[in-house]
Amino acid sequence: MTLSNKEIAAKMKSLRKAYIETDRHKAFEKQLSRKFTRDEDGELTHLPVRCTGGTETEGIAFIEGSGGGKTTAIVEVLKNFAPLAHNPETGAPRYVHLKVAVPATLRSLGVDILKKMGVDKVSDRARVYDVWDMVRHRLKVIGATLLWIDEAHDMFKSASGAETENMFKMLKGLMQGEHPVVLVLSGTERLGSITGIDPQVNRRFTKIRPAPLAFGVDNVRIKGLVGAYAAKAGLEVAIDDDTINRLIHGSRYRFGRSVVCIIEAIECALYDGASTLEVHHFEDAWGVREGCSIEANVFAAADWMAIELEDEGEEVSQSPTVHKKVNRKKVA
Repeated sequence: MTLSNKEIAAKMKSLRKAYIETDRHKAFEKQLSRKFTRDEDGELTHLPVRCTGGTETEGIAFIEGSGGGKTTAIVEVLKNFAPLAHNPETGAPRYVHLKVAVPATLRSLGVDILKKMGVDKVSDRARVYDVWDMVRHRLKVIGATLLWIDEAHDMFKSASGAETENMFKMLKGLMQGEHPVVLVLSGTERLGSITGIDPQVNRRFTKIRPAPLAFGVDNVRIKGLVGAYAAKAGLEVAIDDDTINRLIHGSRYRFGRSVVCIIEAIECALYDGASTLEVHHFEDAWGVREGCSIEANVFAAADWMAIELEDEGEEVSQSPTVHKKVNRKKVA
């Protein structure tokens, strides 16, 4: 039965709103719980655990390539993390979330964080350290005990050596003083390389690095995901393990990207008026997103493993040596 555009739009909205709990969700929730104190009844509070003689807090660095699903996982965990979900004094959460805007400087980052906390205007004459004093003061005023900086690798994208050093001082400063906060940084592999430069910063962060998808290891899970999404859209499924392997490769071995591809393939099927989700729907969806020729489409090419995929913003290339390194087995 052919659906109207309105019906298809409704189905797609429902699919995109669906959230799948993954290992990255569980890993972040576990580490987050360890960063906050418990009361006499063993219940988590919004007060950070203080280390080094009670002088500083610790943070979490969530490191994963673009499209892995880290941002979605952090959003869901924080939204449902009771100690931080609601501050009765302000009516707002006890955490602040900021996505780094490029290009970022130490001053622009501080100003952007202040805007997130309701400070719309900062004097052009305010010095950088004055801005960051305001950030720390405002965090205390609103009772926020966690600051999440997303796309944190972009804090260092074009910074000079001095600017990078000052960024590190800022990070350490937020986790010290009268009102230290738990700092969450999320970003690509470059974030891990940068934070590792400063031993004092590096030791303050628990690292979460989700494993990439792998052939054989994740096929059943991804195939089940395809089936669940298709059923929600009212479609049957007719794909084999070869299609799942192509999906894993085409998604750069990233979970989040695989979900996007599945949903977009379903959208193609719905607009085709199909009753069954098939490989050519994945071919169409992936081809449109990648803007590639049929010969370079991983769902159409015979030797799809030979197709090297660009991965903007990542330092690790998708080459055969990388596949071998993470124990991916070539599938004919």
